[in-house]
Amino acid sequence: MMRRLQGGARPAEPGLSRRGLFGAACAGCVAVQQGFGVTLAQAQAPAAGGAAANWFPSRWGPNDEIGAANLLTPQKVQEATRLVRDGKTYRLGIVVDRGTPAFPPRNFAVTVFMPGQEGGQSFGRNGMNYVDDMVTGWLGVGTQIDSLAHLGINNVFYNGNRVQDFVRTTGVTKLGIEKIPPFVTRGVLVDLAKFRNKPRLDGGELVTAEELRQAMTQQNVRVTPGDVIVLHTGWLSVLGENAQLFGTQEPGIDGPGAEYLASLQPLAVGADTWGVEAVPFKDPDVLWQGHQVLLARNGIYILETLDTRQLVADGVTEFMFVLGQPLYRGAVQAIINPVAIR
Repeated sequence: MMRRLQGGARPAEPGLSRRGLFGAACAGCVAVQQGFGVTLAQAQAPAAGGAAANWFPSRWGPNDEIGAANLLTPQKVQEATRLVRDGKTYRLGIVVDRGTPAFPPRNFAVTVFMPGQEGGQSFGRNGMNYVDDMVTGWLGVGTQIDSLAHLGINNVFYNGNRVQDFVRTTGVTKLGIEKIPPFVTRGVLVDLAKFRNKPRLDGGELVTAEELRQAMTQQNVRVTPGDVIVLHTGWLSVLGENAQLFGTQEPGIDGPGAEYLASLQPLAVGADTWGVEAVPFKDPDVLWQGHQVLLARNGIYILETLDTRQLVADGVTEFMFVLGQPLYRGAVQAIINPVAIR
């Protein structure tokens, strides 16, 4: 059973705090958490719809492993490049270090070595020195992408792939991070905080499918197939103020909201929250249904903990979205730093 949240208080940068207070950095893996009132039995209960529903094979055929990434055509890339007018770039990732919040036992650390140079030694007559680094930790920390191997329904994942057939401790044999092509596409931002006329939404505040539609209409946001949809709630600002609150709650969507977004055929859905969905859940017996809708049923990727603050400050709602994720064979998540360009 997962142990209770731990943590300290040192921020690593504005918007960051010590790990353990993040609560559930990787939403799909979090079934039991302090304050959620969810039991292990509830976490294992099938969500609405279940694996019996007719959601595979996918529209791209029974052997497809990349889902909505099939929408990344050369024409889509060219469309995205036409959005670059000012040449201004926006870093959408947060800095990751030993203090980055993560759900226990997740952590991340960089350790620096100078091999063979102990005591101030150098190599050669020219006094050559070098520094190397080693990373130890988990890939579900900070700003991250959920691959299609990350969350399923009753042990069935995207395109009907069953746990027993592709999940190994040495890495998944299908749907891994390394299968995802580079993301170069159009991105759109929906400002849900502006829609609600407040600086940020509250923890647990649900934005319904109808409200998503209203917000997009009000802000003249048009989604085309293959776009990345980014939701701004303002919740990231809580991280620097009350890290425990940030990690145990969040505003966002639910299953029906995810169904609406999926109907727009995006490549990915992301948010400035750690799990995209509203937590606590409206029904504690239905967990991460939005993830099931997006990842398992529709092959749509999820991007978590995006830093959307500067985009909002500049009034940017349409931009070129670029992501080249690490190619770790068999991984189901990756720490990322997407870039928006306008």
